[in-house]
Amino acid sequence: MDMQYYGANCLVLSNKQTRVVIDDNLAALGGKSVTKDGDICLFTGEHAAVTSKPKLVIDMPGEYEASNVSIFGLQARAHMDEADKKTAVMYKITWGETRVLVTGHIFPKLTDDELEAIGVVDVMFVPVGGSGYTLDAVGALQLIKAVDPKLVVPTHYADKNLNYEVPQGELEDALKTIGMEPKEAVTKLQFKPAEVTDTTQIVVLETSK
Repeated sequence: MDMQYYGANCLVLSNKQTRVVIDDNLAALGGKSVTKDGDICLFTGEHAAVTSKPKLVIDMPGEYEASNVSIFGLQARAHMDEADKKTAVMYKITWGETRVLVTGHIFPKLTDDELEAIGVVDVMFVPVGGSGYTLDAVGALQLIKAVDPKLVVPTHYADKNLNYEVPQGELEDALKTIGMEPKEAVTKLQFKPAEVTDTTQIVVLETSK
């Protein structure tokens, strides 16, 4: 499975047969949608109508199975929710032997029940742009420590190609606050168990065009 990042919270997980597209809200931010006919589309929060012809659109919690991909949507408190609200959805995607967690714009303190439901995570995608719009680096670090994934990939930071409603912080500043030196910067990520250590590592996934 290849993992690619397209800016904001938009990710594409793919192999030769299947594409899972997550949070493709790029058109609303002045970018170009990457969703194609036949894709499996996931959304962690509010989204515009999908104009292509996807195989499946998921924006609710639950357990789903499509094209040999297992998807677990977990209701979560959004970053700006009141304490008794849960308007966001996190997704744990199990594809072969790789377990991926996409957090979206969630509140950084997870409950014990949520952490138990999430379980073991190989790769976690977490926003770091802050400014009240999403998690900042401090909140992201709180999630990293709680989930303890093998690899962390930061998302949703300043991008000159996108018009965020609220300006997002720079990736370099977030990395300094998190205090983790990036393992590498790549255009495509493939999780390889033999290359990870017992300590969580951070990977910068360059924005695909």
